[in-house]
Amino acid sequence: MNANNTKWVLGHKVTPHETSGDYDLMVAETPPKVQGPPPHLHNAFKESFLIIEGEMEFFVNGKTRVVKAGESVDIPPKTLHTFGNTSDKPCKWINIHSPKGFRTFFEQMGIPESEENAIEKSVAPEIINKVMATAMEYDMIINV
Repeated sequence: MNANNTKWVLGHKVTPHETSGDYDLMVAETPPKVQGPPPHLHNAFKESFLIIEGEMEFFVNGKTRVVKAGESVDIPPKTLHTFGNTSDKPCKWINIHSPKGFRTFFEQMGIPESEENAIEKSVAPEIINKVMATAMEYDMIINV
């Protein structure tokens, strides 16, 4: 695992992995009771989530459902979505964006895991504002 490039992004611990294909691959962990990003869509990216441990609540195209370990969610382009861990246990998951390119968002917005208070810093108002201000640059269209 590439632990040295692990970052806390909006309250989620995200570790990108190198790929030779035209997709970004991340392994992530979400602590209990942590919300996801604001509801958003991607014009170009296809996105998939595979829950490895625990469960995550997903909101996709107006429907909410709980996705448990071993289950996956596939999100086509132009599909409004968000997610969060509403349970009292951590959730581990794999995230794939295709084509390649969204990994830059995690790298630019994340706080290195080694930094003191990285979790708190990752959800600080200045980070949230930065995400809202620059989301379009990452093909993240936020529906507010």
